[in-house]
Formats: sequence, structure tokens, C-alpha cells
Amino acid sequence: MRKYYEKQLNSMHESLLKMGALCEAAIASCAKALLNDDEDMRQKTAETEQDINLMESDIEHQCVRLLLHQQPMASDLRHVTAAQKMITDLERIGDQAADIAELSCYMRGSSVKSDVHIADMARAIRKMVSESLEAFIEKDAEKAHAVIAYDDVVDGLFNKIKDELIERLRSDSTVAGECLDLLMIAKYFERIGDHAENLAECVLYYLGVSKMAC
Repeated sequence: MRKYYEKQLNSMHESLLKMGALCEAAIASCAKALLNDDEDMRQKTAETEQDINLMESDIEHQCVRLLLHQQPMASDLRHVTAAQKMITDLERIGDQAADIAELSCYMRGSSVKSDVHIADMARAIRKMVSESLEAFIEKDAEKAHAVIAYDDVVDGLFNKIKDELIERLRSDSTVAGECLDLLMIAKYFERIGDHAENLAECVLYYLGVSKMAC
């Protein structure tokens, strides 16, 4: 019975990591769609987002089965509870990556995106998501704390982009529409960073470092 339970727990864990990998792929493809005017990457992001949605439903069912049939205790219960919260944040990351890819259609040929730090922001939030998942895999509280602290870097980049866009508008009012679209894209990236911070908080809860439910 214990072996079967551990098999179910490991299956849930592996599914969660696959979902995380899909989110990393969605971030990479939406960034390429934006920065390279790549239509294939826009379509790939949309397809990946659908796969993420399916995985969220599948993992939620796995978690419910574990809770109802196995009634996990202590660290196992924290593992399942953290997974339930993490899949919600991962699903939202997929949604926001898809939103960025969709908005990138309006940025075709735009010079504005090369004048601001949007590429740096895309790299920063991908780093946050990747390292929060590494912290989960490695059960590394220190790495989780580092991800949480790194959200300040992402917030700083958002503010920098906002200031850069204001300056660009002052010098050329004809790019107002592009600036607004790019500000919205930067906001979606910032939200992905917030979800990555949530993932790291869940890791701390799973490890028993944080007493607060994630």
C-alpha cells in the first residue's frame, strides 16, 4: 500500500515539474514572438498554453485523489497542498505568456521595443520561474528565498521600462499606441514574476520553513 501511495505522490510531483517546464517554454516563445516578430512562436505559445491548462486539470485530479484516498500527513500533506497552489500560479503564467504573444502582434516592426529593457525583463522572469522550480526539485530553501528577493529586480525593471516609455512618448507622440501595448506587456511580465515569487513561497511551505499556507 505504501509503495502505491509513493508512486502516486511521485507521479504528481513529476507532472508538476512537466507543467513547470511548459511554462518556461511559454515564456521563451512569447519573448521570441515579441522580440523577433515570430509568428511561429506566437502560435507555439498559444498551443503550449492549452497544454498547460490540460496539465492543471490533470494534476488537480491527482491531488484530490491523494487527499481523499490516502489522507497524507505532515510533509506529504504539505507536498500535495503546495502542489495545488503551484498549479494555479503555473496556469496563470501560461495565460499571461499567451497574452504577451497576442499583444506582440501589434508590435510588428516597432522600434520602441528595442529602445527599452523589455528583453532584460523577459530574461529576469524566466530566471525566477526556472529557479523556483529548481528550488522545488532540490528542496532548497535558500534558493527559494533568493527567488523571492529577486522579484525586486523585476519590479525595478518594470519601473525602468515605464520611465523609458514616458521619455519616448515625450520625444515622439506618434508611438503612443505602441508604448501603451508595450507597457501592458511589461505589466504581464511583472505579474509572471509575482507568480514565480508565489511558487517560491510554496516551496518554503512544502519544506516546513514557512508556517503560513502558500
